[in-house]
Amino acid sequence: MLLDRSGRRYPLDEPRWCGDDGSPLMVEPLPGITREQVVPTVRSQWRYAAALPLPLEPVTLGEGTTPLVPLRIEDGDGGDDLDLGLKLEWFNPTASFKDRGSSVMLSLLRAQGVPAILEDSSGNGGSSVAAYAAAAGIAATILAPESTSPAKIRQSRAHGASVELVPGTRQATADEAVRRSAEVFYASHNWHPFFLQGTKLLAYEIWEDLGFAAPDAVVLPCGAGSLVLGCHLGFGELMASGAIDRRPRLLVAQPQRCSPLVAAFEAGEDAVAPATWSRTIAEGTAIALPVRDREVLTAVRVSGGALVAVPEEEIGPATLALARRGLYAEPTSAQVLPAIRAFRARGALRSGERVVAVLTGSALKATDAVAELLQAGSTEQAVP
Repeated sequence: MLLDRSGRRYPLDEPRWCGDDGSPLMVEPLPGITREQVVPTVRSQWRYAAALPLPLEPVTLGEGTTPLVPLRIEDGDGGDDLDLGLKLEWFNPTASFKDRGSSVMLSLLRAQGVPAILEDSSGNGGSSVAAYAAAAGIAATILAPESTSPAKIRQSRAHGASVELVPGTRQATADEAVRRSAEVFYASHNWHPFFLQGTKLLAYEIWEDLGFAAPDAVVLPCGAGSLVLGCHLGFGELMASGAIDRRPRLLVAQPQRCSPLVAAFEAGEDAVAPATWSRTIAEGTAIALPVRDREVLTAVRVSGGALVAVPEEEIGPATLALARRGLYAEPTSAQVLPAIRAFRARGALRSGERVVAVLTGSALKATDAVAELLQAGSTEQAVP
């Protein structure tokens, strides 16, 4: 069953993206799976299909099973180095982690007979939903801010989606999508509960990557929070099944120019407050009013984690620092590097711990931003 914030329950087989009270929906807590239920012959995230709330015929393009590569972070102050694993989510079919959620969400919508969908996105979510809608035979309309990276817009159109650019902020695009939801089914990666059922499979995959063990901490970039909530759900289910005995700390980065969750967390609030934010190079995390703000803040607190606002002037150099190690991550992802430095300074990350940092998308989706960094002569920042 699905639950809204008021506690009302809804059937899983009913096409629905929000509760009658207007709040976001979550799937009722699930028991999780053990390693015996993983299907090793399936080379995609569908190897964890037993963790989903109902059986589905997959709409799959081979998402998941992305590499976990080692990286040593040197301590510039003479302390111990930090060894971590980078989860390279641009190995997903449309070059971002969003494919995990899109695959499961579109599998459900196809099973429910939904013929056409609407999505709003600053880029990666839209191109991912466009791809999986094409694979499912479902017509898709994508609304995106005018400032969205052109490469992401072209990708959505190439997949056959109708793309409309909306003037103003990312929030203006979300508001327009909600307004149009009365006309076409709103398959929002921020609202639909089954998108989170896909992103939670990242937690299962990290668990398997580490020899069926939990990391001590996971470092994540965050806009609306689907990755944070996915890890919260996945690791929570692994605890429920007895597969792990503790949750990893969720350490979350937002760009300082748009960091509503950080502000709420530091103020001890349970929800974000409306505020005016400025444009950031980390466009994928520029969400002023996250739909699931309460749930994201709760997830971080339950894990014993923390949030940090990354100064804008540190994101570009971090993007190039990763690139000069062969890792072509978009700025939205690269903000995890300065975040790691900040978390180390606070004592939230310690040498000797098992840490995974998630790089969510490829800089091939943000070539204009990278060109501006190179033209501006952005100096390489040493990896913290």
